[in-house]
Amino acid sequence: MKRRIKVLQLHPDYNIKSQDFADLGEQIFHALPRERFETVNAFLRGRPSAGQPVSRAERSVYFGFTDAQLKGMRIRAMWHLYRYCRRERFDVVICNRFKPVNMMLMLNRWLKIPLCIGIAHGFGEYDRAYRRRQTAGLVNAAWRFVGVSPAVKQYLLDCRCGFTEQNTVAITNAIDLVQAEALQLSREQARAELGLSSDVRLIGALGRLVPVKGHVYLVQAFARLATKHPSAQLAIIGAGREEKRLQQEIERLGLQGRVHLLGFRENALRFVRAFDIWAMPSLAEGLGLALLEGMSGHLPVIASDVPAMKPLIEGAGGIAVMPGDVDSLASGLDTYLALSAAQLRDRGEQSYRYLSVHHDIDVFRQQYLDLIESSLPEVLA
Repeated sequence: MKRRIKVLQLHPDYNIKSQDFADLGEQIFHALPRERFETVNAFLRGRPSAGQPVSRAERSVYFGFTDAQLKGMRIRAMWHLYRYCRRERFDVVICNRFKPVNMMLMLNRWLKIPLCIGIAHGFGEYDRAYRRRQTAGLVNAAWRFVGVSPAVKQYLLDCRCGFTEQNTVAITNAIDLVQAEALQLSREQARAELGLSSDVRLIGALGRLVPVKGHVYLVQAFARLATKHPSAQLAIIGAGREEKRLQQEIERLGLQGRVHLLGFRENALRFVRAFDIWAMPSLAEGLGLALLEGMSGHLPVIASDVPAMKPLIEGAGGIAVMPGDVDSLASGLDTYLALSAAQLRDRGEQSYRYLSVHHDIDVFRQQYLDLIESSLPEVLA
């Protein structure tokens, strides 16, 4: 009987959610049949508190490194990770984001793990020249790299530091639609739980309240339409350091009662059907997972045409706007708000059909399984 292939997935932080409909790491584990793969999930920082969810991997490891231990030379963290991997003798290590990738690039010179996969979730990780030089000197035949969208893959290739057409692929994020739709409340239930009126046309957004998400431009764009569309309201689900600034902007523009900052909501996807229009005004995104979440709720989408999202918006028949451009965003919102309820529903169904065809979770899982199997012939023999 063949031994099982031993797979470690390494994350910078503990980040397991109670639902994994859109969790890239957990969906990779879904792709690996237990009779053939032994799976371990590891986190450099953080660990679950009592009652918090754990990974579906067979084992979870929490290294518990501090921020200080993961800066600079990281000697203690590197030595601890090296000893752990040497003892466990993994066949595959999957690294999420720059820090785990960088650490394993250095350590695998000695560990000689047959296959290492580095996943890039966005842009900018290799902008610094010294990072590109270091990476170029460490990439070898054991490595494969994944961009979470074609745009992220192209970013990696353009860095010219060891990422090539031969070792780099795009595997676009997907959503488990069956699980996602089972979570979603009805329009009436969602609005009731959020404390929102049942008889308004509602623009919705979901995301951390940080500058890169562009929520301030959404608020400003809505202000230009508030008088023209008196039955329209805007609601944003999320928390973050921009909350005070957004609240001040809402007050400055006289939008109290028309714009709602709803704060953090556990399993926020439950509320997606509360909205009539889904907005994502980000200034930059690696993929724009929240955009897919809006599509899963059968909603028409309006979003910034940053490289990672533009193909999704166009495929879904949505409205693409210039990032950070209030005029463009206001014009797009006005177009949607001028449609009848039936026309909006038709646009939402077009969005959902695109998602179900082009971001199928089974395809996502199969692509990761194929990547591992095609890259490990000596282990599978």
